[in-house]
Order: sequence, then structure tokens, then C-alpha cells
Amino acid sequence: MAELDTEDREKLDKRQFAYVDKNGEGHLPINDESHVRNAMARWNQTEFESAGAKESARRKIVAAAKRHGIEIAEDDKIRTSGSTLRAAITKRGPRGGRKVVRPKRKTSPRQRAAAKRNIKRARSARRR
Repeated sequence: MAELDTEDREKLDKRQFAYVDKNGEGHLPINDESHVRNAMARWNQTEFESAGAKESARRKIVAAAKRHGIEIAEDDKIRTSGSTLRAAITKRGPRGGRKVVRPKRKTSPRQRAAAKRNIKRARSARRR
């Protein structure tokens, strides 16, 4: 593998690293073929700040491997994402469950009954 001393490493653009932490320090250089192979091997051993950062680094490494003509084995962990990122909003509502919405002003019994009817109609319309 081509050695990167401190001076050469500092000359590299941040885009030539698979992962740049919040301090601006680059990890897993992907500037040439040997470094891409090394990044593939060390990707799962590196600590990331979040699952999103790990997934982003995985995508960059896979793209660099394609660019350099490196084949990735089908059983290699870097080939597919290890975990799925959860959506912020799901069919059942926002993450953490549905929130209780409190009325901003007092409502009359007639208004509450009308609101319940509207909710029932909306639910039945969604089922159709």
C-alpha cells in the first residue's frame, strides 16, 4: 500500500476520505486503489458518529471501488447496508408515537361532537 505521511495526508482534499468527523479529521482515505482496499477492510472497525455517517462512508467506499475497478464479494459486509435508517415519519405517525394535541381554546360540546364525526369520516375515507 502506498504510504501516506502526515504531510501528504494533509494535502489530500476532504472529498478523498470516506469519512470526515465533526472535528474535520479525515478517516479511511480513498485516493487510490490500495487505500480503497484498505478502507473496505477497515470500514467495519472504524467508529462513526452516527449510523448515517457510517452509511455515507460505505456508499463512498463502494463508489470508489467501482471507480478503481475493484470487485466486491457478494458476502462482503460493505456491499449492502448493515442497518436501515428509520424514517422520521411512518404510517403510524411521527417517531415516538402520536402526540396528544390539546385545544388552544375551550370548545363547546357541539364542536367536540362535530370534530369526532369529522375524524370518523376521514378514517373511513382512508380505508376506501
